[in-house]
Amino acid sequence: MDRRTFLTGAGAAVAAGLGANLMRNGSGTMPTTTLIAKATSYDGKLEEILRSGLNEIGIDHDSIRGRSVLLKPNLVEPCAEAPHINTNRILVHAAAEVFRGFDASRVVVAEGPGHCRDAQFVLEQSGLDDVLESDGIEFVDLNHDDLIRVPNRFRRTNLSHLMLPATLTQFDWIVSMPKMKTHHWAGVTLSMKNLFGVMPGVYYGWPKNVLHHAGISGSILDINAAVGAHLAIVDGIVGMEGDGPIMGTPKAMGVLVMGTNLPAVDATCARLMRIAPERVEYLSGAAAGGLGPISEDQIEQRGESIESMAQTFRLLDHPSLARLRA
Repeated sequence: MDRRTFLTGAGAAVAAGLGANLMRNGSGTMPTTTLIAKATSYDGKLEEILRSGLNEIGIDHDSIRGRSVLLKPNLVEPCAEAPHINTNRILVHAAAEVFRGFDASRVVVAEGPGHCRDAQFVLEQSGLDDVLESDGIEFVDLNHDDLIRVPNRFRRTNLSHLMLPATLTQFDWIVSMPKMKTHHWAGVTLSMKNLFGVMPGVYYGWPKNVLHHAGISGSILDINAAVGAHLAIVDGIVGMEGDGPIMGTPKAMGVLVMGTNLPAVDATCARLMRIAPERVEYLSGAAAGGLGPISEDQIEQRGESIESMAQTFRLLDHPSLARLRA
């Protein structure tokens, strides 16, 4: 039996546990703490800010030592002229250095770009390629990974199963590192929507058309329930407003948002963007389905206050998006 055959047959049992962390967070057995850290630029202080922020939410050397970490940035388009599209390369470098400093056994960066089949070209255009080479960090193209078949137990779409990259089963920590952006269909794209990028293009197409046709919000929920990322670090130093996730304009926010429960982190980000999280379909669905809380009174907020850092993100002028305002 070759490796692919084994993974397809036995992978469901292995990957079924991927969602356990997220479901535990939603059921209240783990804290739903989020932290807003002020970070005004991509400079040499990012490692210090990240390390301090992670410690504040209970992630430290003892949590990470000897464990493997997968960093999943948001790499959508190969566009060097618009760096606000993708997670900033300096933030990815800083996160890798922090986890290495926590004595992680292995740190890799992995992504399945949604709009371009040439992942290497996306890396080069984003500047991340040079960072990975100089830091000696492995990159995994999730679009072309070995596949495991996982039952779609959350069933917010009609998809009976999901095909996930086998690489996900090799890591103790999966970290979603999105940009803070508006989205022309979903309203906002943050740590939960960022997990669209783990879905293999070789199976789902570009830009993951099968999932779009199944329903964006439902697919976001099904994917998050299956993958169960352990941590979110949202790049809101410079985000995007308007016609996101690609055609929007830069929005300087000067924040990083972190937390171990993705719906809670994304709800906090939405409030920073002055968007009502309960009116974002997939966020309200996450709360209703037990993936995590989105109400302010159920989230322990640390660091900077939402009120002190919030800015209004411009949305496209469309009735489906106008309702997102609080």
